[in-house]
Amino acid sequence: MKITNITTEEYRWPRHKPISNGLHTYTHSGLSLVKIETDEGITGIGLGGGGLIGRATVQHLTKELIGEDPINVERLWHKMWIPKLIGRRGLTTRAISAIDIGLWDIRAKVANLPLYKLLGGFRDRVPTYIAGGYYEEGKGLKELAREMEENVEIGARAIKMKVGAVSIAEDVERVKTVRQAVGPNVKVMVDANCAYRYYQAIQLAKRIEEYDIFWFEEPVAADDYDGCRKLAEATSIPIATGENEYTRYGFRDLIAHNSAAILNADAKILGGVTEFMKVAALAQAHDLDIAPHGSQDIHVHLVAAIANGLILEFYRDSVDPMWGKIYHHTLRLNDDGTVSPPNVPGIGVDPNYENLKPYRVS
Repeated sequence: MKITNITTEEYRWPRHKPISNGLHTYTHSGLSLVKIETDEGITGIGLGGGGLIGRATVQHLTKELIGEDPINVERLWHKMWIPKLIGRRGLTTRAISAIDIGLWDIRAKVANLPLYKLLGGFRDRVPTYIAGGYYEEGKGLKELAREMEENVEIGARAIKMKVGAVSIAEDVERVKTVRQAVGPNVKVMVDANCAYRYYQAIQLAKRIEEYDIFWFEEPVAADDYDGCRKLAEATSIPIATGENEYTRYGFRDLIAHNSAAILNADAKILGGVTEFMKVAALAQAHDLDIAPHGSQDIHVHLVAAIANGLILEFYRDSVDPMWGKIYHHTLRLNDDGTVSPPNVPGIGVDPNYENLKPYRVS
């Protein structure tokens, strides 16, 4: 089997209303795809690779990959990742990630297996939390509470909310409101998206410990390993971080600093499935859990594949008006609050082009 062509597609649409986290505001959502064609008629779909730099990187790497056997993922990863020019960190590594995901989609399709089974098949239902609790115009404590109540009503056993965009006192009140809304038996996570200095994060953590917080995510800047460690030593709340970390080398350093108990590795960022599995093994050797950040469509397979997969992040229609319309198959919560990976060969992402067509941007 040989790779014959690689192309990219990108779609973008407005959200219901802008949403904000601790540092950033998002007005639109979207989808970026890398499509890898082969001479045997099997096409792999990778998630990511959008934007000017992403598309340019994929185009640059295409000439290196044409004629290669897509099954040889380890060889191709190292052919793409040349840190002096492309890779190490940043948008070029994200483009490599998208290609690598597409190669694994081909691999699983050739094996006639769902990706999670090809990678290890540890379970077929994964614990899941619904991500939300963003700051929005007109969204007060009452609206925040109702959002979380709705999450529980549709089956969520765990939820996540944002902190870091308002005063510590205001966020403490928001956390208290969410805990009261969901009750004592639902896990509550808070996510600062790197909004704090470590001493501010300690101040918040001390004041919300009483609300039984399952983890405190990205409390400080991604490269502030020491600040994360200081926070971890000062609070009983487990620290989770790593969504902006790259490759096994970045996670090696994160682990060496004792910065987190839970690693939010993201296959679309850190280097794809190939590199994610190395990070998962490294974490397992240190008795650390993986709770991936981002796209449930790829990460449901990865959490299901590994023994130290803790929980899946899940986004619903409250944050994306195209939820349920992007793919022909949409992941949904099971009756026990878990999510099951698609039982089809590959990743199971089959874009609904009829719905996506009006939003094509490249």
